[in-house]
Amino acid sequence: MAIKIFIDQGHNPTGNPNIGASWYGLDEQDITYQIGQYLAQMLNNDPRFEARLSRPTPYTVLGTSNASSLAERVRMANSWPANYFISIHANANVNTAINGTEVYVHQLYTQANWLAEQVLDGIVETVGTRNNGVRANPSLYVLRRTTMPAILVETAYLSNPSDATKLRDNQYQFAQGIYIGIMRYFGFF
Repeated sequence: MAIKIFIDQGHNPTGNPNIGASWYGLDEQDITYQIGQYLAQMLNNDPRFEARLSRPTPYTVLGTSNASSLAERVRMANSWPANYFISIHANANVNTAINGTEVYVHQLYTQANWLAEQVLDGIVETVGTRNNGVRANPSLYVLRRTTMPAILVETAYLSNPSDATKLRDNQYQFAQGIYIGIMRYFGFF
C-alpha cells in the first residue's frame, strides 16, 4: 500500500484571493506551484508513494477567500485521506536581510516534527539556504485542521535577494531537498 502524501502548493494564481508574497518580480504562488509539481513527480515515480496536489494546474483556484482557500486544501487532504500533508510556501519580511528556511508544525515532539527536521535538513543541504529550525505554530489552519501529520515548509525568503535568486533558479533542488527529507524520514535513504 502506497504512502499517500498530499502536497499543498501555497496560495492561488494572481488576481484571486490568497495570492501570497511578491518580490523582485517573483510571485509566491508560481514558485510553490512548480516546487510542488516537481515533488509530486519524484514521489509518483516511486511505487512506495502516491502524491496528490492541491493545485494540479497553474490556473487552479481554491476557495473564494483566504479562509475558504485554506479550508478547501484541508478538506481535500482529509477526505482522500492522506497519510501526510506538506504545504509549500515562500517567506517574506520587510527586513530584506532575513533569509533561510524554516518548517512549521502544529506541535513539537510529534511525527510531523520528525518529518519537518528531515525536510529542513534536506533543503539546507541541497539548496544551501540557512537553517532557521523547526518551529511550532498551532495557529496555522492547515496544521491545526488536518487529520494527519502536517508540515508547512517556508522554503526561503522572496524578500532576500540571495534567497529570491535560489527560489527563481533552484525550484527543482528545493523539491529534491524535500524529497530527500521524506526518504530519510521513512528510512529509505
